[in-house]
Amino acid sequence: MSHPLIDRLFDEYGYAQVSAGNHDEFVKTAGMNVLFFPGEPSTTKDATDVAVVLPELVSFFEGQLNAGVVTDTYGDGKDLKRHYGFSAFPSLVFVRDGEYVGAITRIQDWAEYIEKISGLLDAAPKRPPGFKIPVVHA
Repeated sequence: MSHPLIDRLFDEYGYAQVSAGNHDEFVKTAGMNVLFFPGEPSTTKDATDVAVVLPELVSFFEGQLNAGVVTDTYGDGKDLKRHYGFSAFPSLVFVRDGEYVGAITRIQDWAEYIEKISGLLDAAPKRPPGFKIPVVHA
């Protein structure tokens, strides 16, 4: 996966590129870590929109967010998506000191981002949601 707006997150902002190999180290960084899962930019609606908004959010929260990007949608990204239990791309997953705090999926209005992230900064860690498997009765 490559798109200029996502590449900019590494080249201009210095965000970490997160994979299975460095995930644990990244999320255990002190403070609130946000993992950006863009999905495949050519087919994921809003992926590039969130890529533009993320640096603005990091700036707004003045050093309270440490951002990383999971770019391998079908390999490590698929495994990490399953680990965090979100269902749609793009997603921002919030992890404090290695513990899951919450996620925001798809593009949001600015005020919603501010409200949700402010709440997550104060929220207690919790277990990531699991995927729901429908039960079929015969």
